[in-house]
Amino acid sequence: MIKILIVFILVLPAILFLAIYLLTNPTSSSYLSKISIPVSKKNLYESVAALVDTEQFRNYLNTRALNQAAEFIQEKFEASGGRVDIQEYGFGDNLYKNVICSFGPENGERIVIGAHYDVCEHQPGADDNASGVAGLLEIARLLGTEKPDLKCRVELAAYTLEEPPFFKTGHMGSAVHARSLADKSLPVREMISLEMIGYYSDQEGSQRYPLDFFKWFYPNRGNFIAVVGNLSQFTLTRRCKDYLTQASQVEVYSINAPALLPGIDLSDHQSFWRCGFPAVMVTDTAFYRNDNYHQPGDTIDTLDFDKMAEVVKGVYWYLINRARA
Repeated sequence: MIKILIVFILVLPAILFLAIYLLTNPTSSSYLSKISIPVSKKNLYESVAALVDTEQFRNYLNTRALNQAAEFIQEKFEASGGRVDIQEYGFGDNLYKNVICSFGPENGERIVIGAHYDVCEHQPGADDNASGVAGLLEIARLLGTEKPDLKCRVELAAYTLEEPPFFKTGHMGSAVHARSLADKSLPVREMISLEMIGYYSDQEGSQRYPLDFFKWFYPNRGNFIAVVGNLSQFTLTRRCKDYLTQASQVEVYSINAPALLPGIDLSDHQSFWRCGFPAVMVTDTAFYRNDNYHQPGDTIDTLDFDKMAEVVKGVYWYLINRARA
């Protein structure tokens, strides 16, 4: 009995250390001030403003508003110089559109960066998810103007129908995209979902978590960006966290946890998991921070475009380094 107790005392700390390490995925990377990426806060603001200013709210019932948003996204993608494709599909009596802009090689392995442009019910959806789409459009502009040497195809995808009642169904725009890639046996190196990247708070207690003990390892102020993956995405989560940390002045935290933990599979990345592709989410943590989540108060004036620009810098830095490999 004493031997068992001794073994337990010796092994338990190692198990706890391993669990914490896997959960938080610590990194030794630090901000590199020499990295200069010309992200435009003005562009980010104008893109969010255009998306929240559609004639109706961008929900699945208002196809006119969704089409208006899709046309705006298409125009911005075309202006970037990328190759633009419209992936159209039907549900009921309506047609819905993914807008996809690609750079680099026509064929071969690809990296997908995605963000949904629809909203839940009757609200403007500035953070959820005009912020993610604005980041996507700015990345397209940077790829077009900076012209990095891309060895891997890059697909920037603006998705429809991420929100309820379609969430976690095959009718999500991201599910249609991921399934089309899988059906054609097209290789996906990895997918990054930009899901709400614009809301931050320095107020103590502004950050919440699904489990109370998380507060031992993560900040209680909602002024950071998070990289979220499941237990099989440890390497991808760490890699993404490393590059974001190097190029962004916003603190970067990460989590690898089972998908059953609320929030882990919150967005379009889970559509790629279902097709066997590696994917993570970059997010301001949604309802764990932003009380305007799925509410009429999700307006443009609540967003922090300084921090949002830093996040876009980090994602772009990650993308060009991975696509050059």
